[in-house]
Amino acid sequence: MKTISVPKEASTVIMLRPAIDREYGPFEVLMVQRHPDSLFVPDCYVFPGGCIEDDDCSQESASFCRGLDRQKAFQVLVDMPTEATALGAWVAATRETFEETGIFLSSDPCNLPTLARCRRQLLDGETTFTDLLKRENWTLSLDRLYYFAHWITPEFLPYRYDVRFFVTVAPEDQEAKHDGIELTGHTWITPRRALGEYEQNRFNMVLPTIMTLRELGRFDSIEAVIQSAEAKNVPSILTTVTKRDGRLVEIMPDGTIFSPVF
Repeated sequence: MKTISVPKEASTVIMLRPAIDREYGPFEVLMVQRHPDSLFVPDCYVFPGGCIEDDDCSQESASFCRGLDRQKAFQVLVDMPTEATALGAWVAATRETFEETGIFLSSDPCNLPTLARCRRQLLDGETTFTDLLKRENWTLSLDRLYYFAHWITPEFLPYRYDVRFFVTVAPEDQEAKHDGIELTGHTWITPRRALGEYEQNRFNMVLPTIMTLRELGRFDSIEAVIQSAEAKNVPSILTTVTKRDGRLVEIMPDGTIFSPVF
């Protein structure tokens, strides 16, 4: 009998900015390309993110959070194991975005050379995110991250994640730069164009990303996305994988079949 792996709690961030070329839509999303040697969704375009770490859930990390506390976070993420883990989802989203793209989500004034130096220290393992917050006297503006979607990796796969998707407006004064470690590229692209490139087999993506982009593509402004997220009831989505006509397909809870499966 196959052992079903327990999914790891994780967070991802959908960053939005006004589109430079509005031919393909009113806004763009930041997408990062995973390394081709990655064990999980190699060479695919995804949103920045990663696993929730113990330090993200610590009381010390919570002391640097603004706009959200553990109790309020748990009221939103009611199926999280603890209040600490619920708030940790927002902290992890902020940390992973900083690590992977160099963008720091805070309302504090940001010195760009300092951000770059601190990010390098973090990536090199010279410090921790919490130690950076303490040393630089930074705060995390968690109220700028809005809960948008919840996907759980199918039981079929050996590497599984229970992922909370957050949406936010990208800071105007910061530029993305992929880490060159887990990620080999990044791009700002409208949902419509990303989906079009995917259909032409030029932009590898997996089902949660595709479905999220389809949902985003229905909005006519960033403001409409944020307003929707503020009032949204977010369901958890767990798909199943099975073999049909000699190939693996992924099936949505409503019965919609998706192929191929990565």
